[in-house]
Amino acid sequence: MVDFQSILTVQSGRALDWQSRGQRFDPAYLHQAPQSLAITTIAGLVYFIKACITIFNETVAKVYRYWYTFVIMNYNTIYEHAADNFGLITSSEARTLGIPNVELVKLAHRGRLQRLGHGVYRIIHYIPTEYDKYAEAIALVGGGAAIYGESVLAMHGLALVNPPVIHVVVRSRVRKKLPPYINIIYLKEDFNRVVYEGIPSQSVLDAILACRYTVMTDRLIEAVSEAERQGLISETEAKIARNKLL
Repeated sequence: MVDFQSILTVQSGRALDWQSRGQRFDPAYLHQAPQSLAITTIAGLVYFIKACITIFNETVAKVYRYWYTFVIMNYNTIYEHAADNFGLITSSEARTLGIPNVELVKLAHRGRLQRLGHGVYRIIHYIPTEYDKYAEAIALVGGGAAIYGESVLAMHGLALVNPPVIHVVVRSRVRKKLPPYINIIYLKEDFNRVVYEGIPSQSVLDAILACRYTVMTDRLIEAVSEAERQGLISETEAKIARNKLL
């Protein structure tokens, strides 16, 4: 049976509570059921969960902004370096710039860099030049490498040569795996090592003389005149080359 006496006692107590707080009592309130503890607990739990989700989202957003800023700063540093280096950057060059190798790997996975070989990357957006393949070969070989022989002539458009591979000279053994278009030449004795267009190379004079047994003499003599015209060799060097070729 319903205990009406208990219900009236509870409702009367509520009315007195309203009056003690100086509030106007609404008789309709007597017909409302008491708010259960379970509902109050659930409401508080929902509010707590919403607050936790908000804090979590704000934290994730802050971490993402920090990470994105870090990645963009690294890429900008890489781009500034590579833009003046035929679009290339090596892992050793990146370490010099304060960028760990793992960042190069991540940027390659995201499509910002192209991996060319062990520790060698190229930015995707750059202005290509006719010297790219020579710079790429030097970067892949590393260790004081230089363009050599017919490849020096081809790089400057001399003697109408077009070797199927790029000849690269080194002083010490290269153990890394290289693409088939790179031909390694081991040379123990010293040679005149110069830099053309930012690319280490054998001097044009020495390259012309080194090709005496592989390129026709007439073409080499024409290459001497063309190299002198381009300012790659001096007038004195041109005379030396002609005397040795004739």
